[in-house]
Amino acid sequence: MLDLSLVIPVYNEAESLPELAAGIEAVCAEAGLTYEVWLVDDGSSDSSWEVIEALHAQDPRFMGVRFRRNYGKSAALAVGFEQARGRYVITMDADLQDDPAEIPLLIGHLEEGEYDLVSGWKQKRHDPLGKTIPSRFFNAITRGFSGIPLHDFNCGLKIYRREVVKSVRVYGELHRYIPLLAKWEGYERIGEKVVQHHARKYGHTKFGLERYIRGFLDLMTVLFLTRFAARPMHFFGTMGTLSFLGGFVISLWLSYDKIFNGSPLSDRPLLLLGAILLVIGVQLFLVGFLGEMVIRPRMEQTSTYHIREVTAATRRAEV
Repeated sequence: MLDLSLVIPVYNEAESLPELAAGIEAVCAEAGLTYEVWLVDDGSSDSSWEVIEALHAQDPRFMGVRFRRNYGKSAALAVGFEQARGRYVITMDADLQDDPAEIPLLIGHLEEGEYDLVSGWKQKRHDPLGKTIPSRFFNAITRGFSGIPLHDFNCGLKIYRREVVKSVRVYGELHRYIPLLAKWEGYERIGEKVVQHHARKYGHTKFGLERYIRGFLDLMTVLFLTRFAARPMHFFGTMGTLSFLGGFVISLWLSYDKIFNGSPLSDRPLLLLGAILLVIGVQLFLVGFLGEMVIRPRMEQTSTYHIREVTAATRRAEV
Protein backbone atom coordinates (compact mmCIF):
# COMPACT_ATOMS: atom_id res chain seq x y z
CA MET A 1 0.00 0.00 0.00
CA LEU A 2 1.17 3.52 -0.73
CA ASP A 3 2.07 5.72 2.20
CA LEU A 4 0.07 8.69 1.02
CA SER A 5 -2.68 9.84 -1.33
CA LEU A 6 -3.10 13.56 -1.91
CA VAL A 7 -6.50 14.76 -3.12
CA ILE A 8 -6.44 18.27 -4.56
CA PRO A 9 -9.54 19.98 -6.01
CA VAL A 10 -8.60 22.27 -8.89
CA TYR A 11 -10.63 25.16 -10.29
CA ASN A 12 -8.84 27.62 -12.57
CA GLU A 13 -5.42 27.20 -10.95
CA ALA A 14 -3.26 26.55 -14.02
CA GLU A 15 -0.52 28.94 -12.87
CA SER A 16 -0.22 27.36 -9.42
CA LEU A 17 -0.12 23.68 -10.38
CA PRO A 18 3.49 23.30 -11.59
CA GLU A 19 4.88 24.97 -8.47
CA LEU A 20 2.56 22.94 -6.24
CA ALA A 21 3.59 19.68 -7.91
CA ALA A 22 7.28 20.50 -7.52
CA GLY A 23 6.78 21.26 -3.84
CA ILE A 24 4.94 18.00 -3.22
CA GLU A 25 7.56 15.99 -5.07
CA ALA A 26 10.45 17.58 -3.13
CA VAL A 27 8.83 17.17 0.29
CA CYS A 28 7.75 13.56 -0.25
CA ALA A 29 11.17 12.61 -1.65
CA GLU A 30 12.93 14.11 1.36
CA ALA A 31 10.55 12.33 3.76
CA GLY A 32 10.88 9.00 1.88
CA LEU A 33 7.14 8.73 1.27
CA THR A 34 5.55 6.69 -1.50
CA TYR A 35 2.61 8.68 -2.81
CA GLU A 36 0.03 9.43 -5.46
CA VAL A 37 -1.63 12.74 -6.26
CA TRP A 38 -5.18 13.07 -7.55
CA LEU A 39 -5.83 16.44 -9.16
CA VAL A 40 -9.58 16.79 -9.65
CA ASP A 41 -10.38 19.47 -12.24
CA ASP A 42 -13.75 20.86 -11.20
CA GLY A 43 -14.78 22.21 -14.59
CA SER A 44 -11.99 24.76 -14.98
CA SER A 45 -12.31 27.29 -17.80
CA ASP A 46 -8.56 27.97 -18.05
CA SER A 47 -5.77 25.58 -19.04
CA SER A 48 -5.73 23.66 -15.75
CA TRP A 49 -6.50 20.33 -17.43
CA GLU A 50 -3.69 20.75 -19.96
CA VAL A 51 -1.30 21.42 -17.10
CA ILE A 52 -2.56 18.30 -15.26
CA GLU A 53 -2.00 16.20 -18.39
CA ALA A 54 1.52 17.57 -18.71
CA LEU A 55 2.27 16.79 -15.06
CA HIS A 56 1.01 13.23 -15.55
CA ALA A 57 3.18 12.81 -18.62
CA GLN A 58 6.23 13.90 -16.61
CA ASP A 59 5.38 11.85 -13.51
CA PRO A 60 2.64 9.14 -13.54
CA ARG A 61 2.15 9.61 -9.81
CA PHE A 62 0.29 12.82 -10.64
CA MET A 63 -3.13 11.74 -11.94
CA GLY A 64 -6.16 13.73 -12.94
CA VAL A 65 -9.93 13.54 -13.08
CA ARG A 66 -11.82 16.10 -15.14
CA PHE A 67 -15.46 17.06 -14.58
CA ARG A 68 -17.61 18.17 -17.48
CA ARG A 69 -18.77 21.18 -15.46
CA ASN A 70 -18.24 22.81 -12.10
CA TYR A 71 -19.79 20.59 -9.42
CA GLY A 72 -18.11 22.07 -6.35
CA LYS A 73 -15.40 21.15 -3.89
CA SER A 74 -17.41 18.41 -2.19
CA ALA A 75 -17.84 16.52 -5.45
CA ALA A 76 -14.13 16.85 -6.23
CA LEU A 77 -13.19 15.50 -2.81
CA ALA A 78 -15.69 12.64 -3.06
CA VAL A 79 -14.22 11.48 -6.38
CA GLY A 80 -10.69 11.83 -5.04
CA PHE A 81 -11.58 9.79 -1.95
CA GLU A 82 -12.91 7.02 -4.17
CA GLN A 83 -9.60 6.85 -6.02
CA ALA A 84 -7.30 7.14 -2.99
CA ARG A 85 -5.19 4.06 -2.21
CA GLY A 86 -2.73 5.43 0.34
CA ARG A 87 -2.55 4.59 4.01
CA TYR A 88 -3.00 8.30 4.71
CA VAL A 89 -5.10 10.72 2.69
CA ILE A 90 -4.27 14.42 2.70
CA THR A 91 -6.46 17.09 1.16
CA MET A 92 -5.11 20.49 0.26
CA ASP A 93 -6.04 23.43 -1.95
CA ALA A 94 -4.36 24.05 -5.29
CA ASP A 95 -3.80 27.80 -4.85
CA LEU A 96 -0.42 27.49 -3.02
CA GLN A 97 -1.89 28.89 0.18
CA ASP A 98 -1.41 25.45 1.74
CA ASP A 99 2.25 24.51 2.19
CA PRO A 100 3.41 21.02 1.03
CA ALA A 101 6.06 21.19 3.79
CA GLU A 102 3.23 20.42 6.23
CA ILE A 103 2.77 16.92 4.78
CA PRO A 104 5.27 15.00 6.97
CA LEU A 105 4.36 17.14 9.98
CA LEU A 106 0.69 16.21 9.62
CA ILE A 107 1.56 12.51 9.35
CA GLY A 108 3.69 12.76 12.48
CA HIS A 109 0.96 14.58 14.40
CA LEU A 110 -1.64 12.00 13.32
CA GLU A 111 0.48 9.09 14.50
CA GLU A 112 1.73 10.67 17.72
CA GLY A 113 -1.79 11.53 18.81
CA GLU A 114 -3.27 8.31 17.43
CA TYR A 115 -5.92 10.39 15.71
CA ASP A 116 -8.35 9.30 13.00
CA LEU A 117 -8.00 12.68 11.32
CA VAL A 118 -6.17 15.94 11.90
CA SER A 119 -7.48 19.26 10.67
CA GLY A 120 -5.22 22.19 9.87
CA TRP A 121 -5.64 25.47 11.72
CA LYS A 122 -4.62 28.60 9.82
CA GLN A 123 -3.91 30.51 13.02
CA LYS A 124 -2.22 33.33 11.11
CA ARG A 125 -4.12 33.98 7.92
CA HIS A 126 -3.12 36.05 4.92
CA ASP A 127 -6.64 36.91 3.81
CA PRO A 128 -8.62 40.19 3.86
CA LEU A 129 -10.76 41.03 6.90
CA GLY A 130 -13.87 40.51 4.78
CA LYS A 131 -12.95 36.84 4.71
CA THR A 132 -11.32 36.26 8.10
CA ILE A 133 -13.96 37.88 10.35
CA PRO A 134 -16.96 35.96 8.90
CA SER A 135 -14.83 32.80 8.99
CA ARG A 136 -14.15 33.16 12.73
CA PHE A 137 -17.84 33.74 13.41
CA PHE A 138 -18.82 30.76 11.27
CA ASN A 139 -16.28 28.50 12.99
CA ALA A 140 -17.48 29.57 16.43
CA ILE A 141 -21.06 28.65 15.54
CA THR A 142 -19.99 25.32 14.06
CA ARG A 143 -17.90 24.54 17.15
CA GLY A 144 -20.84 25.25 19.42
CA PHE A 145 -23.36 23.19 17.48
CA SER A 146 -21.11 20.24 16.66
CA GLY A 147 -19.22 19.91 19.94
CA ILE A 148 -15.95 19.42 18.01
CA PRO A 149 -13.25 21.80 19.34
CA LEU A 150 -11.74 22.81 15.99
CA HIS A 151 -10.80 26.40 15.21
CA ASP A 152 -10.89 26.12 11.41
CA PHE A 153 -13.43 23.67 10.00
CA ASN A 154 -13.02 25.01 6.48
CA CYS A 155 -9.24 24.61 6.28
CA GLY A 156 -8.50 22.63 3.13
CA LEU A 157 -5.38 21.06 4.63
CA LYS A 158 -6.42 17.90 6.49
CA ILE A 159 -5.08 14.38 6.93
CA TYR A 160 -7.17 11.24 7.36
CA ARG A 161 -6.58 7.59 7.83
CA ARG A 162 -7.70 5.80 4.70
CA GLU A 163 -10.66 4.10 6.37
CA VAL A 164 -12.12 7.48 7.33
CA VAL A 165 -12.45 8.80 3.78
CA LYS A 166 -13.86 5.46 2.64
CA SER A 167 -16.60 5.75 5.27
CA VAL A 168 -17.86 9.32 4.90
CA ARG A 169 -20.19 10.43 2.12
CA VAL A 170 -19.44 13.94 0.90
CA TYR A 171 -21.84 15.77 -1.41
CA GLY A 172 -23.39 19.17 -1.95
CA GLU A 173 -21.41 21.61 0.21
CA LEU A 174 -20.67 19.20 3.06
CA HIS A 175 -16.87 19.29 2.66
CA ARG A 176 -16.80 21.86 5.47
CA TYR A 177 -18.21 19.28 7.85
CA ILE A 178 -16.15 16.18 7.12
CA PRO A 179 -14.93 16.09 10.76
CA LEU A 180 -18.57 16.04 11.91
CA LEU A 181 -19.47 13.36 9.36
CA ALA A 182 -16.46 11.31 10.47
CA LYS A 183 -17.46 11.66 14.12
CA TRP A 184 -20.93 10.37 13.27
CA GLU A 185 -19.36 7.30 11.65
CA GLY A 186 -17.47 6.58 14.87
CA TYR A 187 -14.13 8.26 14.11
CA GLU A 188 -14.09 10.49 17.15
CA ARG A 189 -10.32 10.89 17.58
CA ILE A 190 -10.08 14.27 15.89
CA GLY A 191 -6.99 16.43 16.27
CA GLU A 192 -5.87 19.85 15.13
CA LYS A 193 -2.52 21.27 14.11
CA VAL A 194 -1.44 24.83 13.41
CA VAL A 195 -0.33 25.07 9.77
CA GLN A 196 1.35 27.70 7.64
CA HIS A 197 -0.92 29.80 5.46
CA HIS A 198 0.50 31.75 2.54
CA ALA A 199 -0.93 34.69 0.67
CA ARG A 200 -2.46 33.86 -2.68
CA LYS A 201 0.22 34.08 -5.36
CA TYR A 202 -1.83 33.68 -8.54
CA GLY A 203 -5.42 34.39 -9.51
CA HIS A 204 -8.11 35.36 -7.03
CA THR A 205 -10.33 33.72 -4.44
CA LYS A 206 -13.28 31.67 -5.70
CA PHE A 207 -15.44 32.23 -2.64
CA GLY A 208 -17.77 35.06 -1.65
CA LEU A 209 -19.67 35.93 1.51
CA GLU A 210 -22.68 33.93 0.30
CA ARG A 211 -20.82 30.73 1.15
CA TYR A 212 -21.29 31.47 4.85
CA ILE A 213 -25.07 31.56 4.46
CA ARG A 214 -24.94 28.27 2.58
CA GLY A 215 -22.50 26.97 5.17
CA PHE A 216 -24.90 27.67 8.04
CA LEU A 217 -27.77 25.97 6.21
CA ASP A 218 -25.50 23.01 5.47
CA LEU A 219 -24.60 22.85 9.17
CA MET A 220 -28.28 22.52 10.06
CA THR A 221 -28.61 19.79 7.44
CA VAL A 222 -25.60 17.87 8.73
CA LEU A 223 -26.71 18.11 12.35
CA PHE A 224 -30.13 16.77 11.44
CA LEU A 225 -28.77 14.00 9.22
CA THR A 226 -26.17 12.83 11.72
CA ARG A 227 -28.50 12.88 14.72
CA PHE A 228 -31.95 12.11 13.36
CA ALA A 229 -31.73 10.71 9.81
CA ALA A 230 -32.14 7.14 11.12
CA ARG A 231 -34.72 8.12 13.75
CA PRO A 232 -36.92 10.95 12.44
CA MET A 233 -39.60 10.29 15.07
CA HIS A 234 -37.15 11.35 17.78
CA PHE A 235 -36.97 14.83 16.25
CA PHE A 236 -40.49 15.36 14.92
CA GLY A 237 -42.05 13.40 17.79
CA THR A 238 -40.32 15.57 20.40
CA MET A 239 -41.37 18.77 18.65
CA GLY A 240 -44.88 17.39 18.18
CA THR A 241 -45.15 16.41 21.85
CA LEU A 242 -44.11 19.87 23.03
CA SER A 243 -46.51 21.56 20.64
CA PHE A 244 -49.42 19.27 21.50
CA LEU A 245 -48.85 19.61 25.25
CA GLY A 246 -48.69 23.38 24.93
CA GLY A 247 -51.98 23.44 23.03
CA PHE A 248 -53.56 20.99 25.47
CA VAL A 249 -52.57 23.03 28.53
CA ILE A 250 -53.91 26.24 26.93
CA SER A 251 -57.18 24.52 25.98
CA LEU A 252 -57.53 23.03 29.45
CA TRP A 253 -57.02 26.41 31.08
CA LEU A 254 -59.54 28.10 28.78
CA SER A 255 -62.08 25.36 29.47
CA TYR A 256 -61.60 25.75 33.24
CA ASP A 257 -61.90 29.54 32.95
CA LYS A 258 -65.06 29.21 30.88
CA ILE A 259 -66.76 26.65 33.14
CA PHE A 260 -65.91 28.10 36.56
CA ASN A 261 -65.52 31.82 35.81
CA GLY A 262 -67.85 32.22 32.86
CA SER A 263 -65.22 33.97 30.76
CA PRO A 264 -66.08 34.31 27.06
CA LEU A 265 -63.98 32.44 24.48
CA SER A 266 -64.86 34.27 21.29
CA ASP A 267 -62.48 37.20 21.78
CA ARG A 268 -59.51 35.36 23.30
CA PRO A 269 -56.39 34.97 21.14
CA LEU A 270 -55.27 32.10 23.38
CA LEU A 271 -58.07 29.97 21.94
CA LEU A 272 -56.60 30.28 18.44
CA LEU A 273 -53.07 29.70 19.71
CA GLY A 274 -54.10 26.55 21.55
CA ALA A 275 -55.90 25.17 18.50
CA ILE A 276 -52.90 25.91 16.25
CA LEU A 277 -50.48 24.18 18.66
CA LEU A 278 -52.72 21.10 18.82
CA VAL A 279 -52.92 20.87 15.03
CA ILE A 280 -49.16 21.43 14.59
CA GLY A 281 -48.46 18.77 17.22
CA VAL A 282 -50.55 16.19 15.40
CA GLN A 283 -48.97 17.11 12.06
CA LEU A 284 -45.44 16.76 13.44
CA PHE A 285 -46.32 13.34 14.82
CA LEU A 286 -47.60 12.30 11.40
CA VAL A 287 -44.42 13.57 9.73
CA GLY A 288 -42.38 11.52 12.19
CA PHE A 289 -44.40 8.38 11.50
CA LEU A 290 -44.09 8.87 7.74
CA GLY A 291 -40.35 9.43 8.12
CA GLU A 292 -40.02 6.17 10.06
CA MET A 293 -42.00 4.31 7.39
CA VAL A 294 -39.80 5.72 4.63
CA ILE A 295 -36.47 5.16 6.36
CA ARG A 296 -37.11 1.70 7.81
CA PRO A 297 -36.79 -0.39 4.59
CA ARG A 298 -33.59 1.42 3.59
CA MET A 299 -32.05 1.04 7.04
CA GLU A 300 -32.85 -2.67 7.13
CA GLN A 301 -31.18 -3.23 3.75
CA THR A 302 -28.22 -0.85 3.79
CA SER A 303 -27.22 -0.30 7.43
CA THR A 304 -23.41 -0.25 7.72
CA TYR A 305 -21.52 -0.56 10.99
CA HIS A 306 -17.84 0.39 11.05
CA ILE A 307 -15.88 -2.02 13.26
CA ARG A 308 -12.65 -0.74 14.82
CA GLU A 309 -11.24 -4.11 15.91
CA VAL A 310 -12.16 -7.61 17.07
CA THR A 311 -10.49 -9.89 19.61
CA ALA A 312 -10.55 -13.00 17.42
CA ALA A 313 -10.95 -13.96 13.79
CA THR A 314 -14.54 -13.75 12.63
CA ARG A 315 -16.21 -16.95 11.49
CA ARG A 316 -18.86 -17.54 8.95
CA ALA A 317 -22.01 -19.15 10.23
CA GLU A 318 -22.52 -22.62 8.85
CA VAL A 319 -25.85 -23.25 7.23
